[in-house]
Amino acid sequence: MATTPVIVLNGGSSSGKSSLARALQEQLPQPWLAFSIDDLVDALPPALREATPEPGPGPGIGFAPDGTVSVGAGFRALEAAWMAGIAATARAGAPVIVDDVFLSGPASQQRWREALHGLDVLWVAVRCDPAEAAARERTRGDRTTGMAADQATRVHRGVHYDLAVDTTRTPPAACARTIASHLAATAGA
Repeated sequence: MATTPVIVLNGGSSSGKSSLARALQEQLPQPWLAFSIDDLVDALPPALREATPEPGPGPGIGFAPDGTVSVGAGFRALEAAWMAGIAATARAGAPVIVDDVFLSGPASQQRWREALHGLDVLWVAVRCDPAEAAARERTRGDRTTGMAADQATRVHRGVHYDLAVDTTRTPPAACARTIASHLAATAGA
């Protein structure tokens, strides 16, 4: 049985994090809860979740026409509460998978490190070739064009991981097996 109560998946938009989280839930030997940054964004009031004509932080989260994403103080405050809630869930005994996009690279990871302080965390890079992520983005049709290409490598710069998977040509179930094997190996160490 895995002893790591939190798995943090970081990757750009359309990299396959959500599919990977579902595959992990199917393969891991005990029930794991999955929380996605998309859930937080969807839960925001419309005033904090708007398209922005120009890049730059507003009070919430903004999506510019070129695919860049900016965040403001209102979003950061709610994000901090969301992170604290996820950490509390893990502390209460429920293993958790987090699906996030580290827009500010190491600063994003540091916010999670602070929220998850004292918990065992497995940090996983979810990599995907920028061209493949952009193709997935076009197929999905629910993302701002350019977001996947902008985030594909940027979200990994300066971030430290325990493990990396590449979803470019590897299906979610195979990536999940890699993570589950890592958990099993470290649990027995």
